[in-house]
Amino acid sequence: MAQPNIFPALRYADADAALDWLTRVFGFTEKSVYRDDRGTIAHAEVQLGAGLVMFGQGTGRSGGGIYVRVDDPDAHYRRAKDAGAEIVYELTDMDYGSREYSARDPEGNVWSFGTYDPYA
Repeated sequence: MAQPNIFPALRYADADAALDWLTRVFGFTEKSVYRDDRGTIAHAEVQLGAGLVMFGQGTGRSGGGIYVRVDDPDAHYRRAKDAGAEIVYELTDMDYGSREYSARDPEGNVWSFGTYDPYA
């Protein structure tokens, strides 16, 4: 069985409170937490069984999206852009090693595609 490549990605107005709540109330296990230079959670991952949820601080907002690991983000980006997708975050090499972009679907949901693999 292949590893998952589609992950829920949430934003919280208070990511530290969310981390505490998800682990204490739902029984998630903290996999990793990355903080920015102010100590704010920029990216965190929690697991429950084989499932994984990614989240971070949302600058005063909450909400969610989907992150999809793809082998060739450049080709995926070109396909989406050529098909008229609303690109909300251009294809970028991230400082954590991923190459990724984000687009909004017709209902306003944000989908991110890139090479980041939380299981690697």
